[in-house]
Amino acid sequence: MTQRPGFVEPNVMPRPTPLAAASLGVSIAGVGSYLPAATITNEDLGRKVDTSDEWIVTRTGIRERHVAAPDQATSDLAAHAAREALAQAKLAPEDLDLIILATATPDTPVPPGSAWLHKHLGAVNAAAMDISAACSGFLFAVHTGAGLIKAGMHHNVLVVGAETLTRITDYTDRATCILFGDGAGAAVLGKQGYLELLYSSIGTDSSGRDLITVPAGGSREPASAETIAGHKHYLQLKGREVFRRAVETMTKSGQTALASLGMQVSDLAWLVPHQANLRITQAVASQFDLPPDRVIGDMAGTGNTSAASLPIALNRLQSSGRLKPGDRVMLVGFGAGLTWGCQVYENTGVPV
Repeated sequence: MTQRPGFVEPNVMPRPTPLAAASLGVSIAGVGSYLPAATITNEDLGRKVDTSDEWIVTRTGIRERHVAAPDQATSDLAAHAAREALAQAKLAPEDLDLIILATATPDTPVPPGSAWLHKHLGAVNAAAMDISAACSGFLFAVHTGAGLIKAGMHHNVLVVGAETLTRITDYTDRATCILFGDGAGAAVLGKQGYLELLYSSIGTDSSGRDLITVPAGGSREPASAETIAGHKHYLQLKGREVFRRAVETMTKSGQTALASLGMQVSDLAWLVPHQANLRITQAVASQFDLPPDRVIGDMAGTGNTSAASLPIALNRLQSSGRLKPGDRVMLVGFGAGLTWGCQVYENTGVPV
């Protein structure tokens, strides 16, 4: 098969769609994040199910997770993060020509959640669409936005990962209710910025589509009294197999990225894995043989925020002052589908 110019055929992951460094010319010009004020602590969960702070922290590294207020929907969280990213990029909502919202929990099935976000921002010159790729959603959305910018079809693209996962969490299920929280993270993409996108790859392995699911509420199993009684509108996951495949897939996709760029692990200043739980983060770090202080584990105060986790972690890394000019940063994610993605950035200077 003839390769398209600028594309790389990886040798370890099945059928990813990578964009290689020489073909991009796309950067992040601003980032932002938002976490709702209210929290659910481990002690709070211990009053609902048979668990404890020690049990949860030992297995996940999570101590609390944020929860949206009753009058907040996913687009409300997204709008907060988006405004922060736009301010850093020195752009107004009217400057945007595309909004991509990555979420598994849109305000409504119809219209898409991005339409609500579009209205909140007043982005009158932008088209808006949703991407549903679960915990890999932010990477899928950036990959899409970067490709459209590279093609010259769009110029200023807002990408937001936002979730209200507490609305689809079963608080009678000890295995899942300890994991999930609400939040949003955003990035503004364009040809000019301070985080240059060197590499982007996404992939899907549908053989694992049953490992992380919300079984009912779609066309396969429409909502009914029986699906509600059976708790089928809540997140369900097969933890052991998800853990194994998450570590394996994120490691392989990261190795493919390094090989494609001609880089070594030592060339990375930071590894930012999807913030699912600390054990997965530590396992991925060990596969890369990276010291803990170069791997971002940001879930202690947020829990797993799915599509929001990577942009939240990236924004908090930047805000901490630890992200220095010249630093190369790898973002790697894994989610339901099964989906995965990997991106590598270089910090070319302070936000402008």
